[in-house]
Amino acid sequence: MIDVMGTMDLPVEPIVMLTGLGLALGVLLTIAARTLKVEGNPLATEIEQMLPGTQCGQCGYPGCTPAAEALARGEATVGMCPPGGRTLAAELAEKLGIEINLSDIAEKQPMVAFVNEDLCIGCCRCFQQCPVDAMLGAPKQKHTVIAGFCDGCGKCVKDCPTECVEMRPIEPTVQTWYWPKPTLKPLKRAA
Repeated sequence: MIDVMGTMDLPVEPIVMLTGLGLALGVLLTIAARTLKVEGNPLATEIEQMLPGTQCGQCGYPGCTPAAEALARGEATVGMCPPGGRTLAAELAEKLGIEINLSDIAEKQPMVAFVNEDLCIGCCRCFQQCPVDAMLGAPKQKHTVIAGFCDGCGKCVKDCPTECVEMRPIEPTVQTWYWPKPTLKPLKRAA
């Protein structure tokens, strides 16, 4: 209601009831969260934090969380993550306390998808396969790749009917270039 001064009197009862209802539901949700909490495997959580987190599926699992759980249960090998390479395999082996032969794990050069736009017909098959949404385009229009998002899984290459998508090595930039380690050559002794 509006009084003579032009101010509005707010009814207090609905505000008190809604506040009380909100507090009661908050308390009930807090109690339910504590009593119904499902404890996960802490080792799986630690392993998941070590994985790259790209959810690319190159390991055969739909994402890094199921892969970490399989590793924690002992159902997967430590060298299953191609993006992680030998470094990640060695870290996982140390974490799990197992021995590993790193010579069996191929070191994969970082790759990125590239679309030859002259051959692209805009079918969107590559677009649908990309797990990280690195493909940019629309139906019946040429597509391209956002290189910064691409994780190099290669799923887009398999589904392209015109073979316009290919994997290319990532070119070094000033930020990513490193000095290669020198190779030691045996010294020849004078006779």
